[in-house]
Parts: sequence; C-alpha cells; structure tokens
Amino acid sequence: MLRYIACFALSLGFAAAQSTTRPLDVPYVPTTEEAVTAMLKLAGVKRTDVVYDLGCGDGRIVIAAAKNYGARGVGIDIDPARIAEANRNARRAGVEKLVRFEQKDLFEADIHEASVVTLFLLSSVNLKLEPKLRRDLKPGTRIVSNTFRIGNWTPDKEFTVGGSDPDFDLSRHLFLWIVPAKRI
Repeated sequence: MLRYIACFALSLGFAAAQSTTRPLDVPYVPTTEEAVTAMLKLAGVKRTDVVYDLGCGDGRIVIAAAKNYGARGVGIDIDPARIAEANRNARRAGVEKLVRFEQKDLFEADIHEASVVTLFLLSSVNLKLEPKLRRDLKPGTRIVSNTFRIGNWTPDKEFTVGGSDPDFDLSRHLFLWIVPAKRI
C-alpha cells in the first residue's frame, strides 16, 4: 500500500511538472464573483475595452467583461489545465468570440493592446511585473489588482468589497492604477 501511495504521489508530481512551462508564481485562488464585479466597475470597463487578466485561472474576469460589458478579453495563464477550463467556461457563457485564452508566462506575454489589466497575484509577483506594465502598456490603461499592491506605485483609487461576516474578514482591497504618460 505504501508503495502504491508513493507511486501515486510521484505521478502527481510528474504530471504537475509537465503541466506548466515553469513552476507557478501563485497558487490558483479564484476571484469571488463580488470582487469580479467590483474590479470591472472600478476599472470603468466599456464595450470598447480590451481586458487582459494576467494569471486568469478559470477565465471568470474576462468572461464577465465580455458578457456584462461586451468588451473583448484575453486571459493569460501558465497552467494548461486552467486554460482548458477557461475555454470551456467561455463556450458555456456564449462569449468565445469575444475572448481568448493563451497559455503563456505572464512576464513574456504581449499585453500592449490592453486598455484594462486585472491581477490577483502576490505582492512579490506584482513588484516583478511592474516594469513590464509601465513599459508595455499605453498611457491611460487601467490596472486593477485584487488584494495586492504593485510595489511603491501609488494607486489612483482604492476600494474594499465584501467583509460582512464579523467573525471572518472576507473583505478584499482593490487597487486601481492608471498608466501615466511616458516621459521623454
């Protein structure tokens, strides 16, 4: 029995190692529906926007942007299982013509067409991502992060959502940055 358990654990580890191009930067934790709604509202998403979700997981943010606002969306995730799930979810929601999902390393992804970028990453990952955001995004692009700040970059707005349970703080702090004009 012990041998069976060891082989099973080893096969799980091998499958996980094969499923991504490198180790995940953050564990997969889905954004709550309440936070998804608040993030898109905080970003002021419109039909003309292209919403990128870096570390998109099951695709819920770009799917909601397409379904509720008619915006186009792109989800980037390194995990092929999450990309497959996101594609299934987009088909179920009927928005597969407005969204696409790419299995890529978010640090290497082409994000220049984004007018809105959403994040639910760790502070350390956001800090590492900051130079790319500042370099690759056009002035005026809105960035919304769930829970975690981007280094010392001062947010343009902050918002708290949830937290109605007095015994357990379920609140999420959301941060909005607007990419400033490039300095010459």
